[in-house]
Amino acid sequence: MKNEEKKCNDNKCPFHGIVKLRGRNFTGIVVSDKMSKTVTVEWVKRRFIPKYERYEIKRKKIHAHNPDCINAVKGNRVRIMECRPLSKTKKFAVIKVL
Repeated sequence: MKNEEKKCNDNKCPFHGIVKLRGRNFTGIVVSDKMSKTVTVEWVKRRFIPKYERYEIKRKKIHAHNPDCINAVKGNRVRIMECRPLSKTKKFAVIKVL
């Protein structure tokens, strides 16, 4: 079911609420969904280091708002996008489960 078809009454939902999306977007994997309406998304960046001729692997974790109409769970691959600060640590919202 598409995001726009399934209704939710979440005020912080980017599709049905008042939150506007802007700025950066990332694709990552949900590593935790234990918080209420929040998921932790992680993605891996690989960077080549010429001096050692090897790759460096870095991981980045972000808290994102998980609206009821999307409802991403642990293990899902999701796309998140930047929005205004929703809480102390949440500045992203899940827009699609891939």
